[in-house]
Amino acid sequence: MSIETSIEASRIIAVITIDSAEHAEPLAEALLKGGINAIELTFRTEAAEASIRRIAASFPDVTVGAGTVLTPDQLIRAKEAGAAFAVSPGFNRSIVQASIDMKLPFFPGIMTPSDVEGALELGCRLLKFFPAEVAGGTSMLKALAGPYAHTGVKFIPLGGLNRENFIDYLSMPIVAAIGGSWIAERNLIRDEKFAEITNRARDAADRLA
Repeated sequence: MSIETSIEASRIIAVITIDSAEHAEPLAEALLKGGINAIELTFRTEAAEASIRRIAASFPDVTVGAGTVLTPDQLIRAKEAGAAFAVSPGFNRSIVQASIDMKLPFFPGIMTPSDVEGALELGCRLLKFFPAEVAGGTSMLKALAGPYAHTGVKFIPLGGLNRENFIDYLSMPIVAAIGGSWIAERNLIRDEKFAEITNRARDAADRLA
């Protein structure tokens, strides 16, 4: 199964910012208990690389990727740590090309038709739609579907999604999965409230039924 297919099957990606690698394993376990097996771990803290390495090594059933990848160096570190994919908030042609060269699945961020066409030109068919709510939400995705759905492109909306609105996005055929930061918020991880994270993950997974 390709990473793209695996993510589409997961439907929900928990978007994580983690401050201590010691929390990586209990976090992954908490999410799995709640029914979520896809994680985007953002490269916003010093703990990101080690956390990806720990999760990739200890939880083969978890699809863990690197988020907020902004430089080729981060891309290399993410792959060496065991990331199954990488994501960026915007569309940077040099980063996309670097990911192609190292054969690491990469989902660039887009917000406009020009972004979409640039990504399609480089062969990207799974794109992050960011910041989703600010950029027009489901209405913008519906507009993008008109000229681009026939290309096979699909989107992972992230930014402003929450328990109340994420199903609206997932009901759209052009949406492969959603990114949710509310499921395991940074303060919950820092305070080791893993039972609450499991509850939030289970609630989100149950709402898919």
